Amino acid sequence: QVQLVESGGGLVQAGGSVRLSCIASGQTFSRYVMGWFRQAPEKEREFVAAIRWIDGMTDYTDSVKGRFTISRDNAKNTVYLQMNSLKPEDTAVYVCAADRYSTWSTARSVSEYDYWGQGTQVTVSS
Repeated sequence: QVQLVESGGGLVQAGGSVRLSCIASGQTFSRYVMGWFRQAPEKEREFVAAIRWIDGMTDYTDSVKGRFTISRDNAKNTVYLQMNSLKPEDTAVYVCAADRYSTWSTARSVSEYDYWGQGTQVTVSS
């Protein structure tokens, strides 16, 4: 049974930083694509970043490029999202997801992911 458990959210001032963690268990994730998505109130879930576990290839949505960094720690089966220069519009529930078929070309698509965490709230105050 695959489990994804996020942590690290909280309240931060604009311009500040937060690091989110996603601990993955229940499978060997070396051939997975891992993604971070976010959902603000009354908005659809949107892609933030993805990483291909086997080689570390990454992708980001334009609004976070240069500010967010996705990474993984193989030994700890953990994916991170380092978020710098945060803005109020980054406020959302951030959710970790896993795509077991490693379909990189569609890594931005919500429907491609097979497993989801519960999410962690990030609130950025102005």
